[in-house]
Amino acid sequence: MRLTKFTDLALRSVMRLAVVRDGDDPLTTREVADAMGVPYTHAAKAVTRLQHLGVVEARRGRGGGLALTDAGRDASVGRLVRELEGDGEVVACEGDPPCPLRTACRLRSALRDAQEAFYAALDPLTVADLVASPTGPVLVGLSDRPSA
Repeated sequence: MRLTKFTDLALRSVMRLAVVRDGDDPLTTREVADAMGVPYTHAAKAVTRLQHLGVVEARRGRGGGLALTDAGRDASVGRLVRELEGDGEVVACEGDPPCPLRTACRLRSALRDAQEAFYAALDPLTVADLVASPTGPVLVGLSDRPSA
């Protein structure tokens, strides 16, 4: 299985937000983009999607920024990946032209089962689990901003 770059960026962004300490200023989308080494527009799209999923809260204006919600901290990584990846199948059997084996193919169902097993392996993990040591301190170090 391979995640899309969008899902990878969204998960890394959530992980970075998960290590912002109480009392620290919230990170901006630009700071997340810079920490992840991606264009601002890519990070903004990922943050918007995470907001729609209820994982990230964004506040505008002075003192605004991004914050991981409690639901985001406790979110199942498997659920997040399912939501971010969408309902697409591993193979495009119905493409143009459609695969001639699509009505009697055992590979398609085997790949669908493998995809679900991949997600199921991620289901028990939460975002909080992902940022446990040694990952958390490395994530904090990705910011140029000094901590409070």
